[in-house]
Amino acid sequence: MIVPPDTVSLSDYERHFNGRIDPATRAYIAGAGADGITQRSNREAFDRLRLMPCVLRDLSGATARSELFGEVLDYPIVLAPMAHHRLVHPDGELATVEAAGLTRSWMTVSTQASVRVDEIARRATAPLWFQLYSQPRREDTLTLVRRAEDAGCKALVLTVDAPVNGMRNMEQRAGFRLPPTIAPVNLAGLAPDDFRPAHPGSPVFQGMLHAAPTWDMVAWLCSETGLPVLLKGILNPEDVEPAIAAGAGGLIVSNHGGRTLDTLPASIDALPAVAERAARRLPVLMDGGIRRGTDILKALALGADAVLVGQPVLHALAVGGMAGVAHMLTLLQTELEVAMALTGRPTLPDIDRSVIFGASSRRQAARTWRRNSSA
Repeated sequence: MIVPPDTVSLSDYERHFNGRIDPATRAYIAGAGADGITQRSNREAFDRLRLMPCVLRDLSGATARSELFGEVLDYPIVLAPMAHHRLVHPDGELATVEAAGLTRSWMTVSTQASVRVDEIARRATAPLWFQLYSQPRREDTLTLVRRAEDAGCKALVLTVDAPVNGMRNMEQRAGFRLPPTIAPVNLAGLAPDDFRPAHPGSPVFQGMLHAAPTWDMVAWLCSETGLPVLLKGILNPEDVEPAIAAGAGGLIVSNHGGRTLDTLPASIDALPAVAERAARRLPVLMDGGIRRGTDILKALALGADAVLVGQPVLHALAVGGMAGVAHMLTLLQTELEVAMALTGRPTLPDIDRSVIFGASSRRQAARTWRRNSSA
């Protein structure tokens, strides 16, 4: 597969993807929840933020390198967990992980990957994480954890914001069905959820939530593994203290790409309050709407240690295979370096809220209001 020569940004990959993929698969991958308000707001919120440049700074020795969980992270970019890469390319996750290695990027393998985690790990040359959906039986959840550990994964990412699927009307209208040749192979041998609604009507409160994860489940999981457990799907700062108390190793501020509950806040809008409450006690990452290096810079400025990139990976995989994903990640890395250079931030610790235009004046206004209110 050859990357089209006019593909110079992530939006170009999406444009070519939309022209090549069948409508049902496109609806599944793009699948916003309900009316797509949250998914659109993920992008709109980034676009509202403006950057403040800073000139004539010493940029010698500039680097986007950091450290996370004791591993060197060359760029603060992690591939988000996404199911069924083979929907868009026959090599699926094997091509994705090779591209991740070429660009020194970390990849998160989905529970619902279309290739087994151990096979993906054998192709990996950079750290792998494993995304986990809790299973109806704890012993099956533990089986997935042990498979990830045995494969050499460096962290677990527990999705906590989707005890039920959102109302994915776009996907429903398109009639998407998983092809018989593709399956969530990491779930092989585990007991399926045997829930069946007892009577007509909504099934949700008829017992569908019987195995929904709780804080007790998080504490149990953290006690059962030596890997850091990141909780993906945190938007409310009130959830930070329970997460720390349960033993979580990190937080991922995420609205599930706008695919679950619609009208949630944009991830970038929710990030500052969560990061402030976490107060550097554990890493905070963010996903949702990342399409440019400037988006990454904005997320870092508002408290993220790194970001996760989702749909653009599948867009690039469909358009250019392994080379496409490697090219897409290189574009993001280059754009981040350019944004850091043009805002006078040679290293990640140099990136703070003053990178965001108007941030200082807003903080000063908030302090003045609080002072006047208490007078």
